[in-house]
Amino acid sequence: MKTFNIILLIARPAAGKSEIIDYLKRMSTHERIERFHIGQFEEIDDFPMLWHWFEEDALLEKMGHPRLHTTSDGYFKQIYFWDLLIERMSLEYDKLMRDFAGDTVILEFSRGSEHGGYQRSFKHLSKEILEDLAILYIDVPWKESLRKNRRRFNPDRPDSILEHGLPDEKLERLYRHTDWHDLTNSHPEKLEIKGYEVPYAVFPNEDDVTTDNGLELGLRLEAVLDVLWERYQTG
Repeated sequence: MKTFNIILLIARPAAGKSEIIDYLKRMSTHERIERFHIGQFEEIDDFPMLWHWFEEDALLEKMGHPRLHTTSDGYFKQIYFWDLLIERMSLEYDKLMRDFAGDTVILEFSRGSEHGGYQRSFKHLSKEILEDLAILYIDVPWKESLRKNRRRFNPDRPDSILEHGLPDEKLERLYRHTDWHDLTNSHPEKLEIKGYEVPYAVFPNEDDVTTDNGLELGLRLEAVLDVLWERYQTG
């Protein structure tokens, strides 16, 4: 085995997840395998699913019907809709694998403590995902997430993976607090999730090496994924 089967890429919003994926897309498959243990890959991101609900609810409201998933000020009506997104990602993974001819699947999402955090979301990952999973966490402080969220937001492209953003007050309510460090403080290399020992590694990005998408990003990503690869192989 030369590549990760599944990587879960998680972090606060605007931490650098989409920038890392964009960086990986720009190189050849051979270089990705040699440097990062990631081959031909597909990604599953919950943002397009979430955004679809907002668009659908706006259309329903325009038609004079009740909104299904979200309130008019942009919050989920029920906390279990956050769980549904993870269940949906697991379903999309199952569908992808029917005809998947690539090497690696990258799953991507953010979760804050306000809506259950990573502890709650991990419980909704399927066993098919968990048995082959490695987690890459991008670590940025709250203020850096806020800064980059403001910087990247393009009001003309709110549905864009690389240019979407949240109002400050919504970002603070949903994502200021995260349970990642609480989950990992006593588990330095692997997390137990539904009986599976899942390896993880942390990509520090307080100094924002992801925005420039250049040499420093590649070097740091290579070093962190080498650590994760070693833990993944011993699993």
